[in-house]
Amino acid sequence: MTTVAEAVADDLVARGTARVFGLCGGHIQPIWDALDRRGVDVVDVRHEGAAVMMAHAAAELTDSVAVALVTAGPGLTNAVTGIANASVSGVPLLILSGRTPRPQTGMGAMQDIPQADLLRPLCRSVHPIWDQRHVHAELDAAYAAALGSRGRPGPVYVDLPVDLQGESMLPANMSRPVQSRGRPAHRPDLHSVAAAGRLIAESHRVLVIAGRGARGSGEAITAFLDQVDGVFLDGSDSRGTLPADHPRYVPAMRGRAIAEADLVVTVGRRLDFQLAYGSSAVFHPDARFLRIGTTYEQTAANRRADVELVGDPNPTLAALVETGARPAAPDRAWTADLFAANQQRVERLAKNLLEAEPDESGRMHPYRLIDALNSHVIDDDTVVIADGGDILSFARVALRAPTYLDCGPLGCLGVGVPFAVGACLSQPGRRAVALIGDGSLGFHLAEIDTAVRHQVPALFVVANNASWAIERHDQNQRYDGNLVGVDLPGCRYDLVAKGLGAYAEHVRSQDELAGALRRAQEHLPALVDVEVSSAPISPDFRSGLAGVPTFQPLATWDAAERALRPAAARAC
Repeated sequence: MTTVAEAVADDLVARGTARVFGLCGGHIQPIWDALDRRGVDVVDVRHEGAAVMMAHAAAELTDSVAVALVTAGPGLTNAVTGIANASVSGVPLLILSGRTPRPQTGMGAMQDIPQADLLRPLCRSVHPIWDQRHVHAELDAAYAAALGSRGRPGPVYVDLPVDLQGESMLPANMSRPVQSRGRPAHRPDLHSVAAAGRLIAESHRVLVIAGRGARGSGEAITAFLDQVDGVFLDGSDSRGTLPADHPRYVPAMRGRAIAEADLVVTVGRRLDFQLAYGSSAVFHPDARFLRIGTTYEQTAANRRADVELVGDPNPTLAALVETGARPAAPDRAWTADLFAANQQRVERLAKNLLEAEPDESGRMHPYRLIDALNSHVIDDDTVVIADGGDILSFARVALRAPTYLDCGPLGCLGVGVPFAVGACLSQPGRRAVALIGDGSLGFHLAEIDTAVRHQVPALFVVANNASWAIERHDQNQRYDGNLVGVDLPGCRYDLVAKGLGAYAEHVRSQDELAGALRRAQEHLPALVDVEVSSAPISPDFRSGLAGVPTFQPLATWDAAERALRPAAARAC
């Protein structure tokens, strides 16, 4: 007879699941065993949070639902940070767990906590299954919710009591053909398309900003940009939508483009803290907004648009192009000037990378490390991950990244090693390079063991400034140099990596770096622990992000926002 656990495994296989990430435990052992016996690659990790992060990277890179299998109680609570990160980023995951046997539930059994209640605020849907009759229907509903059939994609949660997993499935409850109920395609209504056309016709300076929902829409965005003579910005969640050398891509002129555009077109993009919530204190006071997306967050949240187009990016942008939507009098001089200024700033940054000087102790500037990665490591097929506080800020400005993942809008430190493992396993033949701050590495350093056991072709490069540098600068500047809990001196991450079975080297100077990186690439998985200076001020610290301003994330934005508010609000 087929058990419930075997039926669950069969269901997942029928949906195309070739790999799950997890950590074994008694409450999930029946499903764990059934998956392995069906040829599913069970990637065993050292911490459940890392399992979810590995699944997160796999889902991002394959555009499909990835699965994390975690045991009950503390196994699930360990996974919560990874689930929260996937939730904020809108990444489709299935979190599958076990639960206390039904006869012991509520009696103080081992690892008996209200798991579904714990995850409800973070998941698109939760599905605690009590009876075998509901197994396939609940999995159907969970997959549909993960893919965004009810709105935004994101993680879903399913759990089954361990005694239920061992039950024999009655014939009437056996597997039926998998019902794939993903998000239906959304096409905009013609009335809204016409209204958007009129809005575009009245504009002169068009700025297009892409978000996660615009992935895979590069051709449609390019055709639209060419028609409206616009410029383009992306975010970390949509990096690579257009190539870095595209003549309408102006990332180095982000502030100016936002401040000067008179029409802002968001495509699959939330107006979150990274875009000042759409505030007129940061965008041009007279700017109008055209928002394109499939969810409320993408089309209306924080600032209602002048026109909202509810639809998938490709058909929506195609409809605007087909109807001939274009400015009657485009400001082509503005577009040309922005791109020229962007090129000048990029060239200046490249020069700065080469000329960045070491500090008084001889530790290299973080930009020299990034330049070495750009020059000697990263190619067009590399999956690049940036993880950290201080180093992420430098990397966001300077790191070349054809395919890119980072801490995301939650600012979730610790993703570097798990993301690299998940990326490599889900993208056979591709290599991952993770640039990780020394503080961030501490969260999931043991997963280097996972990389070794699963023979993952990943290179982990540690920017070791022996500190939590952003917080250290903050304590020096705003708290009179009272340094508390910000120094991490003397840590040799290369020795830890060697102890876990990886190739590793320790680099103290710029002269040693290129050779170490070359040798590491010949012995993947590998870690290169690079001493860098904590003295340079990162762009994020310079912008005031560490101070957590009241109204806006950046100090200049916050000051502009306060100026727009009544005196009572400005006093807050």
